[in-house]
Amino acid sequence: MSPSMRKPKPHEIVERALELSTADGCVVIADEESTANLRWAGNALTTNGVTRGRTLTVIATVDGKEGTASGVVTRSAVTADDLEPLVRAAEKAARGAGPAEDAQPLVTGTAASPDFTEAPAETSSAVFADFAPALGEAFARARAGGRELYGFANHSRVSSYLGTSTGLRLRHDQPTGTFELNAKSPDRTRSAWAGRATRDFKDVDPTALDAELARRLGWARRRIDLPAGRYETLLPPTAVADLLIYQMWSSSARDAAEGRTVFSKPGGATRLGERIAGLPLTMRSDPHEPGLEAAPFVLAHASGGDSSVFDNGLPLAATEWIRAGDLAHLVTSRHSAGPAGLPVTPAVDNLVLDGGGDRSLAEMVAATERGLLLTCLWYIREVDPATLLLTGLTRDGVYLVEHGEVVGEVNNFRFNESPVDLLGRATEAGRTEKTLPREWGDYFTRAAMPALRVPDFNMSSVSQGV
Repeated sequence: MSPSMRKPKPHEIVERALELSTADGCVVIADEESTANLRWAGNALTTNGVTRGRTLTVIATVDGKEGTASGVVTRSAVTADDLEPLVRAAEKAARGAGPAEDAQPLVTGTAASPDFTEAPAETSSAVFADFAPALGEAFARARAGGRELYGFANHSRVSSYLGTSTGLRLRHDQPTGTFELNAKSPDRTRSAWAGRATRDFKDVDPTALDAELARRLGWARRRIDLPAGRYETLLPPTAVADLLIYQMWSSSARDAAEGRTVFSKPGGATRLGERIAGLPLTMRSDPHEPGLEAAPFVLAHASGGDSSVFDNGLPLAATEWIRAGDLAHLVTSRHSAGPAGLPVTPAVDNLVLDGGGDRSLAEMVAATERGLLLTCLWYIREVDPATLLLTGLTRDGVYLVEHGEVVGEVNNFRFNESPVDLLGRATEAGRTEKTLPREWGDYFTRAAMPALRVPDFNMSSVSQGV
């Protein structure tokens, strides 16, 4: 292989792309990703594998008479010979574009990560060294108990190298693991699901999750049909996460100021400072949250909404979105914060809700006179952005609780609810714990939520799905 075809190291490719740039400003992001996975069906492993890949994003900025324009080009599997054409493509895109609405001076400084020149972090099948034998034990227990296990485990490590023409040289290594387990009865009439998010699979116990699913399949031996209506409902942490992640994605300060969201007020104002939760709930993000660590600086591969490529490298701080029940912050970029007169509070890649509760979900069930216990939500879609009304379906088990005991499984429902309204009506928050969102787990895994008790959750119609 000729030297020009050698795959350059990540920091080398960043430096070379910056050297090649003739634009007024340049940002380069090299993402090195490795993944390892296991999949199983019917109590037996089916596939496993390890993959590796590289993605390079070049952002060129050009100062013109009417303002600064940007051009963004992203490509994978980049070699040394691909660099100059990629940089030129980004510059061409910038020179052919009009002034960027979100234009700001690139973040300046001499900040440098001490490991910027080191090799990327990688995962391998070794991440499953303790997990795989425990999974085999879960298979054996499931076979002996007359149930079938399906699911997958996935682990990835992404090393992101960020360099700018203004001097930043930053790196972040992000491990992400997910484990989803589905148990079915042999006749496939009963199904139960559980999932976990993890950084390294050392805190995941497949046998414990199998035991939980076996209990739920047992509950489902008795079937109870219920009509649509409003029911006292216990939302487990995974369901709360799915709803509040969507709320977080809808928390743009710019959209709110333009009157387009549930956080808008007439006249270009927002609901910041208003009470939106009946309980003293605090919803926050922190790149240094233990067990949920995320990038401590902005990594923006494209601009959109309240995300801006001009903010790349901007330090991220702990942010309270809801403070003791009051709306405290909305998501902003440097550009959107200015006109609104708001602090710069970019999104962070984790989310925590804390209501001060200390009861587990099982303890909340024991304190329920009559209500529904959900497993998870799926196929969540937005109906009305002005109220953030969402619709979706329950899945893999809805259970009836009477006098503190689960007495059987009921049919699935379609729901219509706004997470903002739910926060206002919730009457109890349980103990906050790390959880895996079922619906959004492919996009957002770093969450910690409590179970919530909602006295009148709207099950708008009966669903035949499982």
